[in-house]
Amino acid sequence: MYPPFSPIFVHIGPFSIHWYGLIMTTAIFVGTFVASRYVARHGQNPGTVWEMLFWVLIPAIVGARLYFVFIQSSRGPNGLQHYLAHPIEILQVWQGGIHIYGAFIFGGIALLLFLRIKKLPILIYLDAVALGLLIGQTIGRLGNFFNQELYGPPTTLPWGLRIDPQFRIPPYNNLSLYPESVRFHPLFLYEMIWNAIGFALLFWISRRFEKRLKDGDLFLLYLIWYPLGRFFIEFLRTDSWFFPGTPFNVVHLLSAIAILTASTILIVRHRGEHSTKEEVDAVGMDLKTSEAPTSSTEI
Repeated sequence: MYPPFSPIFVHIGPFSIHWYGLIMTTAIFVGTFVASRYVARHGQNPGTVWEMLFWVLIPAIVGARLYFVFIQSSRGPNGLQHYLAHPIEILQVWQGGIHIYGAFIFGGIALLLFLRIKKLPILIYLDAVALGLLIGQTIGRLGNFFNQELYGPPTTLPWGLRIDPQFRIPPYNNLSLYPESVRFHPLFLYEMIWNAIGFALLFWISRRFEKRLKDGDLFLLYLIWYPLGRFFIEFLRTDSWFFPGTPFNVVHLLSAIAILTASTILIVRHRGEHSTKEEVDAVGMDLKTSEAPTSSTEI
């Protein structure tokens, strides 16, 4: 597997338009459109979602960059040490290096502030964001393919990804040990497939169980589904900083917290529904029995 095009879509004078930028722009607008249609189905103004985008996008990008620099990057001379020695490069987002968990944290704070200021129903909009995020993340991961990034260790699987020498990270940039014929796990593809399945599943649940869902349930399901896939994919990452002596990194910790918290809340929210329904049915049967006419036989 190998990108059919250069990472650069077109040159316009001294400027370049990259495939990654085009794909991310498409992902953002498709995700926003899906979210806007969801809130419209629930009696809200879809235009509010587009307004929300401008509030959330910049903080999300800032958070994604800061997370990558200070948490995701390695602690060696090619990672955090390099950024601390050249702090101006922290601002150079166009050079690559963002992380979605940072976008979640900063973008999430901006989102909640927007919803509170506008006095909008938070849970409905969080459900909409969950659907929009999954389809947006599915599309956005395609950009990693054109950038030849987000790959794992070498593999002999038929869908292994070819990485050109200039895009390789240590130690895979040592061509004597890892010649150009070596192929790598396409982690972006694994996450892309996981996100696509998640979007299809949540979309189906939102329609099939619409009357049984509570506002906020889709968002809780997102907080279970996406971190669950990311938890296992992270074991194949080779460009992350891991806790010393362990195969775990910060993403594993945050993913576990999200999964456990969301699962607990979801169970508690729906725990009494089955028993309550049985009680209501029982009361209904008793009422019918007590109201039924009785017959008497004269002797």
